[in-house]
Amino acid sequence: MGGAVHGSASIAAVVTGDELLLAGPVADAAPAEESGLPREDFVGYGRFYFEAAVGTPPPATGPGEHATLAQALTVALRRLGLDGATVGLDHVPGIEELSGTVSAALPRLRWADAASWMNVTRANKLPAEVDLLERAAQLAEGGILDALKNASPGVTERDLAKVVARTMLDGGGEPRFVVVTAGPRSALADAYATDRVVQPGDLIRFDVGCTLEGYWSDIGRTAVVGPPDGRQRSLYAALLAGEQAELDLAAPGVPASAVFRRAIEVVESSGGPVPYRRHHCGHGIGLTTYEPPIIRPDDDGLLEPGMVFCFETPYYELGWGGMMVEDTLVVTDRGCRMLTGRERGLIEVPA
Repeated sequence: MGGAVHGSASIAAVVTGDELLLAGPVADAAPAEESGLPREDFVGYGRFYFEAAVGTPPPATGPGEHATLAQALTVALRRLGLDGATVGLDHVPGIEELSGTVSAALPRLRWADAASWMNVTRANKLPAEVDLLERAAQLAEGGILDALKNASPGVTERDLAKVVARTMLDGGGEPRFVVVTAGPRSALADAYATDRVVQPGDLIRFDVGCTLEGYWSDIGRTAVVGPPDGRQRSLYAALLAGEQAELDLAAPGVPASAVFRRAIEVVESSGGPVPYRRHHCGHGIGLTTYEPPIIRPDDDGLLEPGMVFCFETPYYELGWGGMMVEDTLVVTDRGCRMLTGRERGLIEVPA
């Protein structure tokens, strides 16, 4: 597996049944050791400098033993006795160039595509993973609700975003995205919060997430400043009905595409826009925000016990505003269990 650091450096994990080596930039050697990885199990490349105080073991950094990730990965594979093995590849940036360079040094090595297998394996979460995902989801949900306690005409989007982020940080999470948009800006998907002042009648749309020990959350809520008007009330009711229909349908053996179709049908039949146009109405979540199956019309992957999803029914209308409700759930043997669910209705903020 690989992950970008500052957009250029990557880390590769070499995993066997009972061993793990990381090949990565020397700058990450000290954080890896702090997280519990034995120093000798990190094979560094590149250049970085840490100094060591008196009595502190000298850091395993400086000019790296190896110039490139390919060189470090070659050493790691040799150390684990894999120089003549078949190695399954998950997602590694620049894999063609990387594998070609490693193969030149280890000509007996064979490569196999393991990405699909890894996706299937990761889709079914262990109980400890579900616990982390639930805690991460509830941190995001709690951040939104804490922000709404401070919402009133005169505050800014950025004021509210700060509260969301602080709640997630205080709970041990790492904020990853904090979308707080108000008024016509609520129609802007994935937009940054600004200094726009919240005004009476505004919709406020939240789409936020954090990571907790590497596991992601992604939660959406909508509020209105003052009593909602007729369109705001009826449209949100249709979106909520669509999301609830997804939750009611979710069970082992149900195709992701069927969940998508149910969401669209119920939003439209409940007074929502016709057609209600969406490319997806949810996604798996885990070590990344989007994991298969995706709740979209062309994904016939079956829901299985242990899969964790975010179900959502957003609506974006430029010049008017946007709304969304998004919750996290785990599929069980008989249906699903929600991991979030507080204040799913259209939340009214005193004007």
